[in-house]
Amino acid sequence: MNDTSIAATLATLFGELINGAPRDPSYMLNTGDAGLLGSLDKISASDASRIHAGGASIAAHVDHLRYGLSLMNQWRSGVANPWARADWTMSWRKTSVSNDEWKQLRTGLRDETHQWLDTLGAARELDETQLTYMMASIAHLAYHLGAIRQMDRVIRGPSAEEEVATKLASVRS
Repeated sequence: MNDTSIAATLATLFGELINGAPRDPSYMLNTGDAGLLGSLDKISASDASRIHAGGASIAAHVDHLRYGLSLMNQWRSGVANPWARADWTMSWRKTSVSNDEWKQLRTGLRDETHQWLDTLGAARELDETQLTYMMASIAHLAYHLGAIRQMDRVIRGPSAEEEVATKLASVRS
């Protein structure tokens, strides 16, 4: 597999998680899923601030993702080891947000995800460590998307049954 194919694959998978799966084929989410960013836009600051089992809020998960992706973006911009001075506990402290803070947090996450998506989609020679970091970022985001959706079922994506029903309806029309 060449560098261009790897970059395209990484960008497709990450892009689907953040921007959704509007059409077939989909790889990570059911077709019609809004993805992480679209899902977060559906909930209020007060819903994002609610503490759930395990002591985390959706806002905390979002800040954690934003922070982690900011480190990945620093790494790709040439910072040798941004993780050396990273404070992961800080990313979990944002448990409660006002309406303005929730909007800023979502905007920050959107900016970091799109910057990282551009990085993933750019073909380049990668060593094993670099490729592992990139692949892990996709799995990490998928984990948090699932955790967030368990915390607030309003933002779940379409079920497999709903996906099939939508496909059948489009075939019939």
